[in-house]
Amino acid sequence: IDSVPDGAVFQYHVAPELEFFVLGDDRSKVDDLGYFDAPTADMRRLLTQVMEAMNQMGIKYEVYHHEVAPSQFEFDFRYGEALEIADATITLKDIIRNYAREHGLTATFMPKPFFGMNGSGMHCHLNLSMYTPVKGGKAKKTNLFYDSKAKDLSSMALHFIGGLIRHAPAITAITNPICNSYKRLVPGWEAPVNIAWGRKNRTALIRVPFGNPKATRCEYRSPDPSCNPYLAVAVTLAAGLDGIRNDLSPGKATECDLFHEAGRTKTLPGSLDEALDCLERDDVIQEALGPHIYGNFLGVKREESKQYRARPTNVDMEMYLDV
Repeated sequence: IDSVPDGAVFQYHVAPELEFFVLGDDRSKVDDLGYFDAPTADMRRLLTQVMEAMNQMGIKYEVYHHEVAPSQFEFDFRYGEALEIADATITLKDIIRNYAREHGLTATFMPKPFFGMNGSGMHCHLNLSMYTPVKGGKAKKTNLFYDSKAKDLSSMALHFIGGLIRHAPAITAITNPICNSYKRLVPGWEAPVNIAWGRKNRTALIRVPFGNPKATRCEYRSPDPSCNPYLAVAVTLAAGLDGIRNDLSPGKATECDLFHEAGRTKTLPGSLDEALDCLERDDVIQEALGPHIYGNFLGVKREESKQYRARPTNVDMEMYLDV
């Protein structure tokens, strides 16, 4: 920004897409529907209760719909200030769980509950805006990610994306914080694996949706709903601001199918331990967390990974019982 007007206020805007499964008591699926199919009558009643509760609590949303996998649903938040949205995300998860329980069902935000089906993500749309005071009127909003002269992304947006790309490996420890998260981050199931960006590319880590210039934003696609939303918004903001401060380039946008044509593109960590290793090497993300949260998070997650690796599963029995 060449000059900042007196009294200007900057806001980090976030809009998550919260995905989840609803299951029966025996963990069975409640339908065999797919993307944007009309929910069953029972699920419409449950989801309507959720929407009514959101309205009563002032949580603004754009839409809900059936997701790709059977029994999978999504609520899309309306853009809001980062802290407000983090509060709303935690609240909405509780609302969904409680109403599902009233119906004798279980709502799960586990990233990958079923093999061979899409997992649940929490894509986050990110944007920086400036509000300038207007005497006797509403503050004027300026989308800092849009360059009206170029009719394209601003240099600030590109540098912000560059910061996300630079710090993506360490960010992954926060946005994908459980061992199961890495069963979702595999090629072929609409979850990003390659650290790249594209303007319409749903196989890239970062996508820039096409639309109204006032809504110009980037979509960070790796987070899943098991993450702590407060930490997720903190580390993505820190990474983006580091990109702006240091004029980090995101590189060229890619529109190829990265699941099949990735070439030598760098990939996200393949396990929680690998992501924690990346976090230990990233001072910017550590600083965003602060020493108390960083130290405790790292210790707890190392122990979680250790316990996960040590315990045999049903898959172990199926694959290796006859060895």
